[in-house]
Amino acid sequence: MQPKITVVEDEEALSVLLRYNLEAEGYDVETILRGDEADIRLQEQVPDLLILDWMLPGVSGIELCRRLRQRGATERMPIIMLTARGEESERVRGLSTGADDYVVKPFSTPELMARVRAMLRRAKPEVLSSVLKCGEIELDRDSHRVHRKSREIRLGPTEFRLLEFFMAAPGRVFSRAQLLDGVWGHDIYVDERTVDVHVGRLRKALNISNMKDVIRTVRGAGYSMES
Repeated sequence: MQPKITVVEDEEALSVLLRYNLEAEGYDVETILRGDEADIRLQEQVPDLLILDWMLPGVSGIELCRRLRQRGATERMPIIMLTARGEESERVRGLSTGADDYVVKPFSTPELMARVRAMLRRAKPEVLSSVLKCGEIELDRDSHRVHRKSREIRLGPTEFRLLEFFMAAPGRVFSRAQLLDGVWGHDIYVDERTVDVHVGRLRKALNISNMKDVIRTVRGAGYSMES
């Protein structure tokens, strides 16, 4: 069962980016652009986690957070608040209103994904598996170990994140730019050729004893992982 995440963010480009990266992690994502529309929707369906922007049209994120904490159905729902406000007093205000975590824009996408996983693991461990499986390959997020046909594969931290990203959406083709955003983060400058180097290292590590190559190169498009 996929964990359900609702993103309430009025910057459409950021909303699309968050949806893309969360879906790549294997989550069921709904995006909403207005606070008043989110208020109505969250009375109909409660997600496993809410990512909520501070400044929204209709109803502000801080007001929506306050309302959600007053309702029985959403009083314990995990909430991560996004905001451009970085002052300590504003962070305290957001947390005291009921947010569980606070991320200041601009933020690192991998860091936000890690915060989402950590919060779901604490608040709703039953919806988040620490082990990903794809064909013969098994990745344990908690122990940071990877096995193929019971044989342990040793990976560097970047190759591990790259494999985790692929395994969250097997069969999906990712461009080099998408891999850079999802694995390195959109605010870190890395040349696209670096992706080829790390994919090569990952491919070499996984293809032990002449086993089938599970990383597929799609000419002109990027890479995908075969299930």
